[in-house]
Amino acid sequence: MEMAKIWLSSGQSCARPGRLAGIGIGIILLSAFASSANLLPSAALAQARAADELLIIAHRGASAQRPEHTLAAYELAIDEGADYIEPDLVATKDLVLVSRHENELSDTTDVASREEFEDRRRDKMIDGQRVAGWFAEDFTLAELRTLRVKERLPTIRPANVRFNGLYQVPTLEEIIQLVRAKQAETGRSIGIYPELKHPNFLLQEAGIDMVDLLLKELRSAGVGASDPVFIQSFEVGVLQRLNQRSDYALIQLLHPQGGPADEPDMRYAEMQTPSGLAEIAKYAEGIGVSIPKVVNPDGSATALVADAHAAGLLVHAWTLRPENAFLPQSMHRPGGDSAWGCHNKVMAALLAADVDGVFADHPGSARELIGATTTGWCAAE
Repeated sequence: MEMAKIWLSSGQSCARPGRLAGIGIGIILLSAFASSANLLPSAALAQARAADELLIIAHRGASAQRPEHTLAAYELAIDEGADYIEPDLVATKDLVLVSRHENELSDTTDVASREEFEDRRRDKMIDGQRVAGWFAEDFTLAELRTLRVKERLPTIRPANVRFNGLYQVPTLEEIIQLVRAKQAETGRSIGIYPELKHPNFLLQEAGIDMVDLLLKELRSAGVGASDPVFIQSFEVGVLQRLNQRSDYALIQLLHPQGGPADEPDMRYAEMQTPSGLAEIAKYAEGIGVSIPKVVNPDGSATALVADAHAAGLLVHAWTLRPENAFLPQSMHRPGGDSAWGCHNKVMAALLAADVDGVFADHPGSARELIGATTTGWCAAE
């Protein structure tokens, strides 16, 4: 099975049992840690992981079916059985956390067509790259509310275009309210899995402290460390600060290339070695990595999952996407980039690799594929 193409996402002692005691992972009962405090972290981790299925994390909501990071996308993901929904968080000028994939707004909203905001266009150097556009940190929440969301990938997901203009940019507070409403409706545990976007840049550029904002908003909403929450970042310092100031479960994201924006001397490749993973386990409960980091081109598992588990870390892989555009050529089906390919083979490889969770753009399909090796047209080899 060819897995060479990267599935793009454009997400002290070893992991402490108490951190994961209340994390509701659907039917993966990490609350087992609470009654296993005498176990070594790695043993408690193995006990929890053996409970049942892998975790389905709705990547930006049901983003294959609705414009990403909208309440509609999050609700659909929950309805399809996602264990967690993933909001990417940026901040407004008046210090409100809102959900966008990037702080630059033109790819996912109609801001570029709004004459009243023409003078807000800026050029900024973000994490070493020059970016031109309109940025969330230059708008108040009231101003953002006048914008409408649009589909980010219209040629790959043309069916989502019909929803352009219908939705506003949601706040973290609204997302938490939605989750609570759906928990009351369904009677099941539903988690949030926020990613802090460019926290070092925002602190240096705009004086916005994402750690302070996130902790304040979570506590104000009554969301504690015993609730189903993972907090993720590609940066290191932000997670270390969160580790010092809270007991929320933390996930270190590891990009296939480069290194953390806040630690220019560190490389993600080195962080994925056994010694690097041991360092991550001092402040985080898991890692989030791209699928090719856990699955070889032939479909076999790399050593990363076993190495991470040995360090007491969970492994969440990103991103499972159904369309041909995101799959290797050998998994394509007729119909062009927007047609669905054989993503069931990717799921089969992830299950064999023993990952603990997967970020998925179509959480309903991902849920259906657990335990299955075919989807009617794509028989496993």
